Amino acid sequence: MELKQLRSFAAVVKWGSFTRAAEVLYLSQPTISAHIRQLEEELHTKLILRTTKNLTVTPKGKEIYQYAGNILELHERMVRCCAGEDTRTIRLGASTIPAAYLLPELLPAYRARCPEVQVAVRQSDSLEVISGLRDGMLDAGMAGMPAQEEHLVSVPFYQDRMVLITPVNEHFLALRREASPSMERLTDSPFILREEGSGSRWRGDRLLEQLGVQEQSLHVAARASDQETIKNLVACGLGVSILSEKAAQPLIEAGRVLGFTFPGVDSQRALYLIYQREPQPKQHIRKFLRFAKEFYHADPG
Repeated sequence: MELKQLRSFAAVVKWGSFTRAAEVLYLSQPTISAHIRQLEEELHTKLILRTTKNLTVTPKGKEIYQYAGNILELHERMVRCCAGEDTRTIRLGASTIPAAYLLPELLPAYRARCPEVQVAVRQSDSLEVISGLRDGMLDAGMAGMPAQEEHLVSVPFYQDRMVLITPVNEHFLALRREASPSMERLTDSPFILREEGSGSRWRGDRLLEQLGVQEQSLHVAARASDQETIKNLVACGLGVSILSEKAAQPLIEAGRVLGFTFPGVDSQRALYLIYQREPQPKQHIRKFLRFAKEFYHADPG
């Protein structure tokens, strides 16, 4: 039995929906179903009866739900108890954009203000950051998407926007000279996509939806888990991609790629500070969160 199985089961019971549980946990519905099936097989009992229209928790399922809640709460307390041994360390999870482009300017300034506090940074994608906070393995997180869980607070602290980057060639240079190049012509090229789980991919998908572009209609040339790889692939002429302007700006300024904005469409994206609602973060963590918001002139909230 694994915690992820209990977490998926508890979420389905709490929300009364596999779809909602998948959204809250940032997992796919098949993954949620697999977790519950594995749990039922291990316990040799049916926990949830599911039809096309209804979901019913069995009497044994209701009993197991109470146990699952207790186990998940005890696990979180245990992790937090051990984490409290070093009160001057901040376990900070950071997705790609904050880790690569914000922390190098933020942490030196914070270090000058609070030299006694050590920040242990763990870089991963946004979903992993949220998962680490949910499991009590992190004290705070910086991610490209907000958490859906009620016990996690997500505060926007940095404003960015998404841009389309393309190779520097005659085709795109010609489009660049047009007053308002159509998105159809820009997105007709081979596409390079980020992996599932990244905040940039999540925001890029929302942007494509606004443009009326479905992923199935894209000619996907490659998928990559790293923004640097994507930028280099675009610069080498493999295709186009939608990235954070903060990440793309150095290559645009160097003339290695072209950058196109999305006029008439909301391409803004926020980066979020995420932390546990209860128990309240320790004082040195609260000070770090406040410092980060003030550093980027966000509303202290």
